[in-house]
Amino acid sequence: MPSNTAPNSSDARQLARHRLDETGDLLRALAPRARVVPRGGWISAIRQALGMTLGDLGQRLAISTVAVKKFEESERKNTIQLGSLQRVAAALNCELVYALVPREPLAEMVWKERLRQLDNLHARTTHHMHLENQAIDGPAYRQYLQREAETLVPDHMLWKDLR
Repeated sequence: MPSNTAPNSSDARQLARHRLDETGDLLRALAPRARVVPRGGWISAIRQALGMTLGDLGQRLAISTVAVKKFEESERKNTIQLGSLQRVAAALNCELVYALVPREPLAEMVWKERLRQLDNLHARTTHHMHLENQAIDGPAYRQYLQREAETLVPDHMLWKDLR
């Protein structure tokens, strides 16, 4: 029987991370090949491979040849606006693929940050406990911190500088 309760925000974030990680895995595999931009840029390379002149593309976009040339130049300089690139892609019968590809899975980044903050918490706690002659340390304490990681360092605190 389905539950009538909505997932909490932490569950929703974990699900979002999981879905983005699935896409990220695919994109990371493609990234090395996708990073190779043709020397003159994608617009120019595809236009020329199709045998299309600057004027032909300008006509499809209802702009001048000079404006098409400016699009190609701004793409080479990495200053073209996404909206403009989308228009040109459509005129070339292409899909514009825009993505931020995490270098590692998001779940792993979150876990690493949580552990980093736990290490900071552990260092501060240990320091204060040493000052009070109440030091507890070692693998048992570390395992306890790891088990309590999500409670001690919830998602909304992950990226704050708590120094």
